[in-house]
Amino acid sequence: MGTKLSVSLNDVLEPETAPRIDRPPTFDPLYGFPNGRKPREMKVSMKDMDEWNLKPGQRDYCAHLLIPLMRCQKKYAPFAGHMCDADRHNWDRCEYDDYIMRIKEYERERRLLQRMKRKADKQT
Repeated sequence: MGTKLSVSLNDVLEPETAPRIDRPPTFDPLYGFPNGRKPREMKVSMKDMDEWNLKPGQRDYCAHLLIPLMRCQKKYAPFAGHMCDADRHNWDRCEYDDYIMRIKEYERERRLLQRMKRKADKQT
């Protein structure tokens, strides 16, 4: 419920209401949040990510949990499977929460674009 990414045939048939994922959001990120939003921050520096040779896809908001997982796997290799379960769980949970956040942002953008189109159609 609410976790499906709405990339569908409607996005192809109505491109003006489909968010562009290769560009920044069209609308103000604080629009609709009267008390503001907590800004997302990277908790690990670029230097640390370079030190651990993180790939571009791993340099996200969960990198601060991936580094301890990699450290644990390196320490207990080749038997790191059960020794690093807690670190793996924390990183997986962060990745899941980040995925859900991105889906919600996509949906918010899509709905605001649809609302803007409805308002423009009503005025003409």
